Amino acid sequence: MYSLNVPPPSAVTRLASDLARDVPRARARQRGEHTLVCKRLGDGDGARLAARAREALSGVAPFELRVSGIDLFETPSSGPGPVIYLDVESPGLQRLHERLCAAFDPVAGIEADGYTPHVTIARGGELTSARRLARREIDPIRWTADRLSVWDSHRSVPVREFSLPL
Repeated sequence: MYSLNVPPPSAVTRLASDLARDVPRARARQRGEHTLVCKRLGDGDGARLAARAREALSGVAPFELRVSGIDLFETPSSGPGPVIYLDVESPGLQRLHERLCAAFDPVAGIEADGYTPHVTIARGGELTSARRLARREIDPIRWTADRLSVWDSHRSVPVREFSLPL
């Protein structure tokens, strides 16, 4: 599966890694694995999907984002739960997601109206620990997305990057 992602800054990835220590027996994201999915592009030829994404990104300018808190999916749509994550607020990201949903079919239940922008902290582990962590307050982190990447989830690597504006 390929996706178009916003690379999170080191302050966000460092926070996610630090918080993961408080969710025993959960699988934390490793260094370089933290992502913020803007839109899943699908399976197939990564180069073709990247070219389609680039076309859909025409005219997109850098946009602001803000990590605002911690939350969780107790029963995620796929994979083990719970999923504890950093909640991301961004009207620009929401608009970009909607634009990409017009170019790439939305994944039912998790995109379009079901889209929740987030950076995963950890997956699995004890629900009580995840709930306790989700109640913790954090200092917001703000940043500007000035690049996007096409991410290959099978290999956990970016395969193409785009600088904004396009």
